[in-house]
Amino acid sequence: MTKKVDKEVLLVAVDFSLYSEQALCFAGRLAEKLKAQLLVLHVIHDPAEAPGFYAQKGKKKKFLKSMEEAAEEMMAEFLLKMRQAHPDIVPIQKAKALLVVGTPVTRIVEIAEKKQVDMIIMGSHGRTGLAHLLVGSKVQRVVQLSPIPVTVVKTPQGEANFCHPV
Repeated sequence: MTKKVDKEVLLVAVDFSLYSEQALCFAGRLAEKLKAQLLVLHVIHDPAEAPGFYAQKGKKKKFLKSMEEAAEEMMAEFLLKMRQAHPDIVPIQKAKALLVVGTPVTRIVEIAEKKQVDMIIMGSHGRTGLAHLLVGSKVQRVVQLSPIPVTVVKTPQGEANFCHPV
């Protein structure tokens, strides 16, 4: 399959956390160097697809609608905050937002393929040991399933910070 877009696209999967902020900053700096576009993706987890959740007949659509509305607000606030905090990172200023419903790992990989992005960038909590076993790692699953490169951004300790020039 040949690409029709001449500009590279980096997909940044976000959950609006500090880890997502760091991933977006890293992606923004990388996009500057590559002259690439940023696509900021948030997956609204469909509760009917999660173990232990059941969709009530007739109410699921209304419930998902309110989740989508909340996610739209959160995405707008997240991008506004990042744009105000980093006016010097042009790709963040021009980033496109995308919200989808589904299981995060699956949808991230599907959207990356559908949009023919060149790389997926995700922030990591860096959990290890028991916490990693109990919570699992969406990042690890995306790395395993993705046919395209995945860059994992660990939140730096101390003074190092991807949001500020080095």
